[in-house]
Amino acid sequence: MKKYIAELFGTFVLVFIGCGTVVFSSPYMDYLGIAFAFGLALTAMAYCVGPISGAHVNPAVTLGVLTAGRMSLKDAIGYIIFQFIGATLGAAVLYYMISGKMSGYNLQISGLGQNGWGENYGGGYDIITAAIFELIATFIFVKVILKVTEGDLKIAGVVIGLTLAVLHILGLAITGVSVNPARSFGPALFVGGQAMAQLWLFLAVPSIAGILAGICSRCCCCGGTCKCGCDCGSDCKCGCQEGAACTCNKNETLVETKAAEKPLSHRRGPAHRGGPRRGPRTQNRA
Repeated sequence: MKKYIAELFGTFVLVFIGCGTVVFSSPYMDYLGIAFAFGLALTAMAYCVGPISGAHVNPAVTLGVLTAGRMSLKDAIGYIIFQFIGATLGAAVLYYMISGKMSGYNLQISGLGQNGWGENYGGGYDIITAAIFELIATFIFVKVILKVTEGDLKIAGVVIGLTLAVLHILGLAITGVSVNPARSFGPALFVGGQAMAQLWLFLAVPSIAGILAGICSRCCCCGGTCKCGCDCGSDCKCGCQEGAACTCNKNETLVETKAAEKPLSHRRGPAHRGGPRRGPRTQNRA
């Protein structure tokens, strides 16, 4: 349960800080500030809850990790449920806070940091442009996460956060940048209207992209440096996790080869069971 709560908290923080920056601070900063709000929030969560749950805080990432063979289906379902709960709570807190604005706040006009497309959103791009951007951006994002978490985890959080920030710099005018179904769901739930009508794209496209990234990582996961102990090289399908059970097609051959190469001195046959074999005694007669 601890890792599920970690995912809830991490997704809550991402929505609260990222979407909160759009709601409260967008009149005072440009796209660059919003981009780094999302990126730095994710970096912070990578180091805060990463040691507990891996800090997916994103159903698309969880689907990618699942498809890559790095987690069980049971855990993936639990992660996704708690990610949506966390995003909903984050948006709920923002909704409550913005309702305290004394001069009033028009939720339908100013929004809650929701994603969208069309003439009345951002740069006015159509649905095709929105879908292409979300597919490519999410694929890049999840692929980067899957790759950097194979190596030195000390810098993984920084790389992941910067990747999210760069994607926001590119796509804020197109869709507001989802790459995260839960992040889109929370604000849309409270804004309603067009945000809810367009939500399907931000649930479906990033999820598909996450799965594709996972498949891609599974097919070429090791790059010749498998860490599962099976020495299977680029044919590994174990997800490159140290200590994981190898399911590659070289596994059986490898076991047979190692058994054949085992030194004879380590084999104990029937002749060895009673101790060292003694030859016939010879007597020296004077």
